[in-house]
Amino acid sequence: MTKKWNWLERREKRDFLALEDGTVLRGHSVGAERDSVGEVVFNTGMSGYQEILSDPSYSGQFVTMTYPEIGNTGINTPDMESRKFFANGFLVHELNEPSNWRCEESLSEAFKRQDVPALAGLDTRTLTSLLREKGTLKGYLSLTGAVSEEDAIAKARAWEGLDGQDYAAQVTCDEAFDWDPDGSLTASWGITDVLPETDLNIVAYDFGIKWNILRSMRRSGMSVQVVPASTPASDVLAAKPDGVFLSNGPADPSAVTYAIEAARELLGKVPLMGICLGHQILGLACGGKTYRLKFGHHGCNHPVMDLRTKKVEITSQNHNFAIDPESLQKDLVEVTHLNLNDQTVEGLAHRREPMFSVQYHPEACPGPHDPYYLFERFREVIASA
Repeated sequence: MTKKWNWLERREKRDFLALEDGTVLRGHSVGAERDSVGEVVFNTGMSGYQEILSDPSYSGQFVTMTYPEIGNTGINTPDMESRKFFANGFLVHELNEPSNWRCEESLSEAFKRQDVPALAGLDTRTLTSLLREKGTLKGYLSLTGAVSEEDAIAKARAWEGLDGQDYAAQVTCDEAFDWDPDGSLTASWGITDVLPETDLNIVAYDFGIKWNILRSMRRSGMSVQVVPASTPASDVLAAKPDGVFLSNGPADPSAVTYAIEAARELLGKVPLMGICLGHQILGLACGGKTYRLKFGHHGCNHPVMDLRTKKVEITSQNHNFAIDPESLQKDLVEVTHLNLNDQTVEGLAHRREPMFSVQYHPEACPGPHDPYYLFERFREVIASA
């Protein structure tokens, strides 16, 4: 457990976050005692910090939690979204001791065990306001005392950042595997009803896939084989799947050129569904372009309208890039979903081929399970192909 009465560290605030614009914000270390560089973003979720930390899409980033009290429920194995924490660092206002019957270890213990640096006691309101005003910034976490503020600012500026970087290759699985063939991993995650028999075989590209996506497909009667990000389209087609899924993932979609080419080859030969980075890859494969958002979408309360039904869904999101609607060939691709906060593209469908995608995470199910129907839509697209 973390030290409950570490008043000296809290008062002195010897550790700090330095940003490329010259801003320095101080706090105290609550994680691994090492310095790190990363892209600073903020997440508006009031909970779900374990799912955020273990989401591979956050690789390369420092996540700032806007909710002030973090850590109350601790960490437990069933709620992990992947094999480990992938965020480069974590920034909070107040890190609390856990008090929950499901807790296996404190958040601070998990940070240290997984070698993730974290800073608490931070003025996260000021940091969030700064990111909203200036956009996403590169940062340097100084937790060892070995780097001055001036040097830390220089290191933040010198870092290459995430633009043009292929991080999918860093977070993907090493080799193909079948997800949960006996159903135990899906059923153990709070599922008390009997899982349906599987009648569809799906190949899922792992660009940083979350386990709850795999659970959701299994709950929808799909048997899933997960393959590494660089798997050629020919290998996927040789498996004769009923459908192919393109997962979420980190960093810049335009840098994952091999995935764009694979998606282009698969289009029209097998039904396709994409989420988040997979959505962007499919948009690029269809001739579109992507651009960087000012400070991205990170949270679990983004309203999205399904333009076909006019229904509004409350969605969970995590991305820094978006599809440029003006770059799409309107006779080939239809925009199906729109973000009601900033009018960005949240969904696509091909007009001639069995393909659709969404920018958000239907498996995350924030509050009501508004977007969960999309897994059933995948079944319908496969059935009609």
